Amino acid sequence: MTQRKGPVVIDLEAAPTETPATAAPVPEPSTAAMERVAAMAGYRPSRIARWFWSALVALIGFVASLAAYDYVTGLLARSPVLGAVAMALVTAVVAALGIMALRELWAIGRMRRLDGLHKRADAALSSGDLRAARDVVGQLRALYAGRKDMQWGLSRLAERAPEVMDADGLIGLAEQTLITPLDDRARAEVEAATRQVATVTALVPIALADLFTALTANLRMIRRISEIYGGRSGTLGSWRLTRRVLTHLVATGAVAMGDDMLGAIAGGGVAAKLSRRFGEGVINGALTARVGVAAIEVCRPLPFVTAKPPNVRGLIGRALTGFFAKAQ
Repeated sequence: MTQRKGPVVIDLEAAPTETPATAAPVPEPSTAAMERVAAMAGYRPSRIARWFWSALVALIGFVASLAAYDYVTGLLARSPVLGAVAMALVTAVVAALGIMALRELWAIGRMRRLDGLHKRADAALSSGDLRAARDVVGQLRALYAGRKDMQWGLSRLAERAPEVMDADGLIGLAEQTLITPLDDRARAEVEAATRQVATVTALVPIALADLFTALTANLRMIRRISEIYGGRSGTLGSWRLTRRVLTHLVATGAVAMGDDMLGAIAGGGVAAKLSRRFGEGVINGALTARVGVAAIEVCRPLPFVTAKPPNVRGLIGRALTGFFAKAQ
């Protein structure tokens, strides 16, 4: 058998035609969990929908009240003792509902008080009105007068406030003595929630676990931030506050998370350094940090004068310290 000499020709018709330049890009981690959370809580129903739900709640309440009245009166006619017991129980339920309603109204009023302080402080800063600034500081001292953890700051403010003769300096002094320590506590809450969401999303491969964790962690974080700054959040108050925070988040365009932010955090391209689950964990944690920053901006009773606003990248970096080492 003779051995052929010369170049070997290889037929390339069956070879794959796809090259690295034409290959599909590696899919980026999904931000669906946090985007769904923001969409659900930030969605504002139409006026017709609000009217429908208000009428439905009123109808259900009317029917329930009428049924309870008929039941109690019928039971009184059959047995006065059992009727009296039923009436006492209905009275207790109505009283509890009334107390809950008053608590919700008080919580909403407390949040409106914080919002009003923020607006009046903005107006005093823009106009330079010292009298308006002193009024804002007086209301701020009244807001925190009953808190034991604020007594040192209140006493410090009372000592130094008479020496300050301009609006910017007075509000800045109030911010340094009263609000800055609260900012540190609020940042700690944001970092804890960010770490929890990122860890659960990355390590728990259960359907909808990331959505449930993101929702509960963000609601708890927003409520805690409100309480840190002096607000009170009941059930309806928490929902109203959450809607305000996420509406602010959507309005400022902070829901979108780009690869440039995560690249700076991870030290390189996200797709090249992280698996899909860890990438989703980082992105959901980063969006949680942005929700926390929006909550601080909404709940804070004073604008940022001398203190620096919270930095999302810094919050994520501190919250996710060691996260990439685990991923690798």
